[in-house]
Amino acid sequence: MRVLIVEDSARLQRSLDTALRKSGYAVDSASDGEEALWMAQSNDYDVVILDIMLPKRDGLSVLAELRRKGKDTHVLLLTARDTVADRVQGLRAGADDYLVKPFALEELLARVAALCRRAYGGKRSVIAIADLQIDTLSREVRRAGKPISLTAREYHLIEYLARRKGQVVSRSEIEEHIYDANVDPMSNVVDSAVCSLRKKIGSTGEATLIHTRRGLGYVLDERAEFATAT
Repeated sequence: MRVLIVEDSARLQRSLDTALRKSGYAVDSASDGEEALWMAQSNDYDVVILDIMLPKRDGLSVLAELRRKGKDTHVLLLTARDTVADRVQGLRAGADDYLVKPFALEELLARVAALCRRAYGGKRSVIAIADLQIDTLSREVRRAGKPISLTAREYHLIEYLARRKGQVVSRSEIEEHIYDANVDPMSNVVDSAVCSLRKKIGSTGEATLIHTRRGLGYVLDERAEFATAT
């Protein structure tokens, strides 16, 4: 999943970037409101973490402009102000969640994960596809009851495909949601990641769940009709 951090404190921005990357998120960062607005309009983020007090343009005006232009990206507001009026103002501007500074990184990560689930219309913590189970709270993946060891990036890839079960997901969509702006669009990073993931979740005698649609992308599904173009 891809996240945009908008925070003018370099120290806090680095802390959030490190924590999110360790959890497997693709992360981009902006330090002022103008840059944030341009990046949020130019990319398809799963979550935007948006500080209210920013140089050039404040976070609430950035949020209002995004909503005015039809961007429905989930937004988590960060602020040092903790009055009811402040929270109401942020929510009325179109925020999806609100976190008051100082906060624990664990809480922020939990809120980001919840917003990612909401972005794909999911409330249940376990996604099941045939005998594959993905626990989005513990981030554990099992096949036929056996645990599968995945890197943080591989976990986000399988979760993203699972949340779009039965849909063909293009390489560009995977790049957009799983990798940050530093990935070379001409590289084979997506193909390599899918190949590695396919090997880990499939073993001898188990049905293939990740299928290739040549020239289109990948689909995660157990239905027989998808097995013909693996």
